[in-house]
Amino acid sequence: MMHEMTTTLSGEEVLARAKTFFAERVPQYSAFPETEGPSYATFRGQGGEEIAVAVFAEKNGVKVRATSMLHDQTIGRFLSTLPRAEGES
Repeated sequence: MMHEMTTTLSGEEVLARAKTFFAERVPQYSAFPETEGPSYATFRGQGGEEIAVAVFAEKNGVKVRATSMLHDQTIGRFLSTLPRAEGES
């Protein structure tokens, strides 16, 4: 499932927070960085399941997209920790 939201944080800050969140905040479903670039990071978790997070600059902030086959609830929790951009519901 694809999750998406727009935040007031920079893309760099979103990815840094993702690294900490997925490794520490949900211990039973931890996922750790596997590959990364300036606008994305992938994480490998339980049973080899992947989480992918990408960031894109937009007019009103940074669009964050995240996807996984197993970790949808964890992704939802991560996105809920990010400050929403104005007009984002």
